[in-house]
Amino acid sequence: MANSQDKFDRRAFVANVARCASVLGIGGTAAWAALKDHTPESLRESNETRWQIDPDKCTACGNCETHCVLDLSAVKAMQFFKMCGYCDLCTGYFEPDPIDLSSGAENQLCPTGAIIRKFIEDPYYEYHIDEPLCIGCGKCVKGCNAFGNGSLYLQVRHDRCVNCNECAIAAACPSQAFIRLPASKPYVLRNQEPEA
Repeated sequence: MANSQDKFDRRAFVANVARCASVLGIGGTAAWAALKDHTPESLRESNETRWQIDPDKCTACGNCETHCVLDLSAVKAMQFFKMCGYCDLCTGYFEPDPIDLSSGAENQLCPTGAIIRKFIEDPYYEYHIDEPLCIGCGKCVKGCNAFGNGSLYLQVRHDRCVNCNECAIAAACPSQAFIRLPASKPYVLRNQEPEA
């Protein structure tokens, strides 16, 4: 008799667990649907868009280096080679009054040496960004904009960015250069209309 009682209790237990699981499943689905409809627009938007810098509005103020929530800013300098003049005297690379047109640290504008100067042929040089060294300070961008053609500019690198709902850099940007772009096209070139 005890044996049949054990079987009955086990069956009742399994039946009760199944009932509870189905109730929780239906309730959980309903709760998820209700929350989905009440998710703030800003949170839904952050899943579909990414922060980016409009290079035509950016003033290279230096806030990208200091206001990012990451220890090393997700903002990096980019070189748009189609615009670059391959200058011997690159004002994004050299100090305004360089001692010599050489790659010595005393002549470089970049505080971390993130710009690599490579000889192509006389008088042309290429300037590449070593992204792990770039801190997003914008000094090269400011120099290139002041005296060059603006081929150096800042962009948020999405392999690093955590896509904060309220970007600390965007909040501190004096020129409101931070914009939201579709996640499918999160980068923008200089003199190119950002897609809304």
